Amino acid sequence: MIARKKISAVIFDCDGVMFDSRQANINFYNHLLGHFGLPPMAEDAISFIHMHTADESVRHIFRGTPYVEEAQAYRMEMDYSPFMKNMIIEPGLKELLRWLAPEFGIAIATNRSNTIGDVLEYHSLAEFFDIVVSSLDVHKPKPNPESIFMILEFFKINADQSIYVGDSQVDYETAKAATVPFVSYQNEELETPWKIKNLLEVKEILLQYLLRG
Repeated sequence: MIARKKISAVIFDCDGVMFDSRQANINFYNHLLGHFGLPPMAEDAISFIHMHTADESVRHIFRGTPYVEEAQAYRMEMDYSPFMKNMIIEPGLKELLRWLAPEFGIAIATNRSNTIGDVLEYHSLAEFFDIVVSSLDVHKPKPNPESIFMILEFFKINADQSIYVGDSQVDYETAKAATVPFVSYQNEELETPWKIKNLLEVKEILLQYLLRG
């Protein structure tokens, strides 16, 4: 058992951190476009959907068409399960969650919307998380820090008693706005002293904090 620790909670982004969901997202949004007879996304649109909410992504890829609101309605009623098999769990995630579970609060702050619960259940991950905040749970999604503040309030902790593991500029800006220490996963361009290539490296960061305490 860890008796003393500075960090009490670990917050994860979902896409790009917990999962390699690039192909799942591409398939999902291309399906939406195809349903309305539109061509697949270009590369710049693929980059956009990786970091933004489903609502924002639909508005982006359907901009200039008459189908924006219809596409939003269709998205909400679609069965997402066919796309879950394309979401690949990142190496080390389950091992890290098992290590964290006895001692740390575990949370997700994601710009996913109505799909996050089904994704966690499908991949047998739901049991690990104390709180999951999606874009549907906040008034303003990331990079607004509202989701992080909800999680800190849930755990009754200060910002410096948590870390946020993300992979994008949006994640970085969210953590910075919330004054939460940020861990960059597989992205060397983000400004943080903690840059990791494998999720199990989160253990080393937490142990460093413990030694400080």
